This record gives sequence, structure tokens and C-alpha cells, in this order.
Amino acid sequence: MSVRYPRPLRPGDRIGITSPSSGVPKELHRRLDVAIRDVEARGYEVVVGHCMDGAGHVSAPAADRARELMSMLTDPGIRAVVPPWGGETAIDLLPLLEWDRLRDAEPTWLVGFSDMSTIITPLTLLTGMATVHGNNLMDTPYRLPEGLLSWLDIVAASRGYRYAQTPPNRYRATGWDDYRVHPEVREYTLDTPGRWTRLDGEGDLEIEGRLIGGCIEMLCNLAGTPYLDVSAFAQAESPEGLLVYVEAGGDDAFAICRNLHGMRLAGFFDTANAILVARTSAPGTDSLTQHQAVLDALGPLNVPIIADVECGHVPPYLPIVNGARGRVVHTSTRSELIQILD
Repeated sequence: MSVRYPRPLRPGDRIGITSPSSGVPKELHRRLDVAIRDVEARGYEVVVGHCMDGAGHVSAPAADRARELMSMLTDPGIRAVVPPWGGETAIDLLPLLEWDRLRDAEPTWLVGFSDMSTIITPLTLLTGMATVHGNNLMDTPYRLPEGLLSWLDIVAASRGYRYAQTPPNRYRATGWDDYRVHPEVREYTLDTPGRWTRLDGEGDLEIEGRLIGGCIEMLCNLAGTPYLDVSAFAQAESPEGLLVYVEAGGDDAFAICRNLHGMRLAGFFDTANAILVARTSAPGTDSLTQHQAVLDALGPLNVPIIADVECGHVPPYLPIVNGARGRVVHTSTRSELIQILD
């Protein structure tokens, strides 16, 4: 198996919208419409699936969600699939997906983060299909700070494309935009300065490896299962090592510490040349911060750990391609993540 990159999207191509996890409540449909129009403005045809209901915590029964996702990922007329956002229990789809069929199908871009990590990370590990851990559909209308790309930029890129992303050094520390009141909001509120932080020590870094990772609260439940065999992927695709990234969605520092310990014991980080940790608004505790939780669990690996990267739940978003070759650069004056679709 080798990493398989989907054909780059061109105007006229179709993009599927489905909710493998949580759907969209009626009061947020105006934001959904805005996001769809923005995708269409790029010249794409949008196909909206049936699994979109936002009345509960999932958009439809697991069998229906799995069937619709499989249909979109194996339809040669659909070139990318993106959900409105994540959710909570996409894990129920894993035993229902036809992994051999996905392995044999022409690759299609699958985009998302948060609970979508439950699907996109195993999809790369089990089938070799590159996936995009990045801003979901509902985030798509935002104008990007200089230095960052959108998932729409990445799915239009050809194999061999090399791109660098640099942090804007500002982020949103509190609050969220209310899409019910402001469905057409396009400007990020980046109200707080902040740079990447090296947790394991000091000194300049420049490290390479294939990229793989996702949301801690979701992937920790797959640790030790066939769906998260990172070591086998590294042996086949990147024997020189990986760049592993993780992000905390909302669990407090104790939970994140336990989850990262478990993932480490299950071998998730065994082949990591370095670890990137997303900036998070998840709470610390009186005796343990989120940074300390990461160090407590991952410090014994003795690899560089860079925190406060824009690849999590705190806007803005730095999309990462699972399976891409990456190089991370971090100095006192410069931070950069370079990705090559190779």
C-alpha cells in the first residue's frame, strides 16, 4: 500500500455533503446555505445527502450514515466529501464501512476534524487514501489569515504539490460566532496574540516525516484496535518516521493526560519524530495545565513536542493532510509547516 492522493478538483466537479456524525439543526440552516454557496462559487456542484438531520446527536441511524458515506466515497462522480462539522459518536460507523471496497476504489478527498478524526485517520491508515484534517463546511466562509490555506485550496492541488503554512500568531481566545444571528459571518475574531510553543526544551527544530493524527478524545477510543495501527502505516509508508499531531477538543487536563498515556502505551506515538499539539481552549485543573498534561504523558518519548499549533478547535485552522510528507520548522523567529502531496 502506498499513499493515494485523489485527483485534484476542477470547476464542474461534484462535492458531497453528508453528516457521518452530527447533523445541522434547522435554526442553523441559513449558515449551511451560506457555506454551500461559497463552495458553489468555486465552480463546484454540491450534492447534499439525506443524512443531515440535526434534531439529535447523530444525523441518522448508523447504517444509513455508513451507507451514504460509502456511496459518496465510491461514486466516481463525487470528487470530495465534507461534513458540516464533527459530533460525538462517529465511532459507530467503523464496523459498518466496507474497507476493502474503499481500498480498491479511486480515492476521493474526505475532509473534517473533531469527531471526523474517527473516520479520516483510519481511512488513511487502512486504505492509504490521503485525507484532510481541516476546517469543516460550516467554517468554510471565513476569510483566512495570511499564511493559511482552506481545504478548498488543498483538494484542488495536484500530486507533488508543495505548500507551506505559517501561523498568523493570533487566535480567538473566547467565544464563538452565533450562526443563528450572523449566518453570513466571514471575519474571524482573532483577539489574542500567540505563537507555537516548544514544550520539551529549547532550541531550533527542523524535522521531517509523514503526517498523521487527529482529535485526542476520539482517537483514544481506537487505540489498540486495527483501526489505529500507526506503526504498521509507518513501516510501510514512512520508515524514517512520522510527524504526529493531536488536538484536545474540550476534555479537561486530567482526561487528556489519561488519554495520551493510553495512546502512548498502545503505540500510537512509537514512530514519531516529533509531535505537534494543537492550541486548545479545553480547561486545565488547579494542579495540571493542558501543556503539563501533554508533557506528563508524552515527555517519556524524548522527541520534540510543539504546542499551540493551529490544527484544533481554536480558530483559525491550519489544515493537515494525513499521509502527506511534512517538514516542521520552529525557531525563535519562524514557525512553518511544509506539506508535500507525495
